[in-house]
Amino acid sequence: MTTPEDALDVLIVEDEVLLAEELAFLVREAGLREIGRAMSSAEAVALACELTPDLALVDVHLKDGPTGVEAARLIVEDCGAVVLFMTANVKRLPEDYAGACGVIGKPYSEHAVKMALNYLQACLRDGRAPGPPPLGLSLSPRFRELWRGGLAETG
Repeated sequence: MTTPEDALDVLIVEDEVLLAEELAFLVREAGLREIGRAMSSAEAVALACELTPDLALVDVHLKDGPTGVEAARLIVEDCGAVVLFMTANVKRLPEDYAGACGVIGKPYSEHAVKMALNYLQACLRDGRAPGPPPLGLSLSPRFRELWRGGLAETG
């Protein structure tokens, strides 16, 4: 179980208020800390650079259009956060996932999100995967390679 001191700080980037609220609930249920919410790409990048989250959950289609991919790239490159896409628009992701660690496709289950958050917490804490990703989480090629120690052990 995660202690409050080592819980990840999470930024939620989602323009649908009810989905953002559900994600906030799942973040808390997984023992992580929600530190902010954004509905547009500009707001997401500004908050990420100001709050320096460990993880940003980012939708592809935001209030200002299909701008989540570019926001994710800026959050990774300029703010230093790890990004996980939470989107129904998986096919809109570039091959490099815009620097994100992976994606969970919508619709998703509460269980899948909590399992993915716990998995990513372990990856970020230990610098390697604790095993294969849970069902519903697809890692980007870069992060699959980066965290492969645990993946190799289980395969």
